[in-house]
Amino acid sequence: MPFTVTPTALPEVLVLEPKVFGDARGFFYESFNQRDFVTATGLDVQFVQDNHSRSVKGVLRGLHYQIQHPLGKLVRVTQGAVFDVVVDIRRSSPRFGKWVGVELSADNSRQLWIPPGFAHGFMVTSESAEFLYKTTDYWYPAHERSLLWSDPALGIVWPLQDAPQLAAKDAAAKTLVQADVFEGGI
Repeated sequence: MPFTVTPTALPEVLVLEPKVFGDARGFFYESFNQRDFVTATGLDVQFVQDNHSRSVKGVLRGLHYQIQHPLGKLVRVTQGAVFDVVVDIRRSSPRFGKWVGVELSADNSRQLWIPPGFAHGFMVTSESAEFLYKTTDYWYPAHERSLLWSDPALGIVWPLQDAPQLAAKDAAAKTLVQADVFEGGI
């Protein structure tokens, strides 16, 4: 298998670590292979969109999700490092409102699978970072929601040195009590 898969404290959220082949010339790894992804994770999902963002240190993006057309994401960092956070927002889940944080970086080559029903965000911890992600559905701005990154009910421990840089929609995000969440199965 070209990568190992490790469940997180939210068992549906998976860390994928590829086998990286490196020498004095540089490195190579297979960042995605549908057949191997299905075999290793048991998830037969279809990705329909790839996204790429670049952010500077201290930028915090999220916590985002789509209330209709919920999407799964396979995320990774190709330059720099981020602290990546996932929150379970499925009301019927025994882990509703729980979160997990994982460092993703160009150096560790980790990827993170975030299934539908979870809010997702990240904060850049290096001077800058390039963040790539595949999604299982298209972006629908009318259905996008933001969960407040600093909601005390969530208790997320971000690696903050200063106040984060936020988009207006993230600064105005709702707390878990106020937010639209997933009521049924996804």
